[in-house]
Amino acid sequence: MADRRLQVFHAVAKHGSFTRAAEHLYMTQPAVTFQIKQLEEHFDTRLLDRGHGKITLTPAGELVLAYAERILGLSAELDSRVSELTDELAGQIKIGTSTTIAAYWLPEVLEGFKRKYPRVLPRVVVGNSKLTEDSVAARDLDIGLIEIVTEQNGIERRSAARDELMVICSPDHPLAKFDKLTAKDLIGHPFIDRDPGNGIRQIADEFFEAAGIAGSEISLCAELGSLAAIKQLAAAGLGFAIASDRAIRRDVAEGRLAAIRLEPRIYTPLEVILPRDKFRSRLITAFADYVCEEFVRMAGGTGAEG
Repeated sequence: MADRRLQVFHAVAKHGSFTRAAEHLYMTQPAVTFQIKQLEEHFDTRLLDRGHGKITLTPAGELVLAYAERILGLSAELDSRVSELTDELAGQIKIGTSTTIAAYWLPEVLEGFKRKYPRVLPRVVVGNSKLTEDSVAARDLDIGLIEIVTEQNGIERRSAARDELMVICSPDHPLAKFDKLTAKDLIGHPFIDRDPGNGIRQIADEFFEAAGIAGSEISLCAELGSLAAIKQLAAAGLGFAIASDRAIRRDVAEGRLAAIRLEPRIYTPLEVILPRDKFRSRLITAFADYVCEEFVRMAGGTGAEG
């Protein structure tokens, strides 16, 4: 319902790029440029400075951005409140999620939720857990699904469930013959680690630290942000990795990977996070509740403390 020109200006200001704003809004770049030109003509002043490959706001642009955020927020709140009166959940929900949850948990959750509420439009942003956490705290997202326990004051968290972490390697790897592995058993074997900011990397670091193993004692093979790439390298025998049980079940069943329990057993949390003290529509609340229920069901009834 809000002025489209304000929506486009807000996206350009937030993303710092006409191209990224166009991608976010599912528009062409010329259409974005046209909307900005129309807004500048309306106010009869320049709102953006374009130079040296960067976009910066003019003083007038800073003022317009402040009001645009308030106007767009009120518009979204109005849409949600009216839809609540009709007793039908509808509208857009901005979801941030870690890569593992995006690949192995979220599709099933979204399928079920869309079947119940077909007029809901999910917009999903995938990144590591830390990036998602920061975006929720900045109120750029309505809800986040992550694998770390956040301590940020601006976030409300719900511990939904957990998934066991396993060592994965080629079935021919020397570690594959064990029933369980301690941190000391892993020393000397090449380790395929996750990217910084990844929730599973953080838990793995804590696992080694608890056993008194320094980072210098770990034979790092690679750091990768893609779980698919990690599984490929592990299956090829280049090293071992640590991954969540749900993410490797098919690979293990088909014989591409071996999975070995850790001792002591460790788990990745499945956390649902929301911006604290932000208007929360019934849609966002309903989706958060649904995700928590589905995570518990998909984890086999293993809640966060289970």
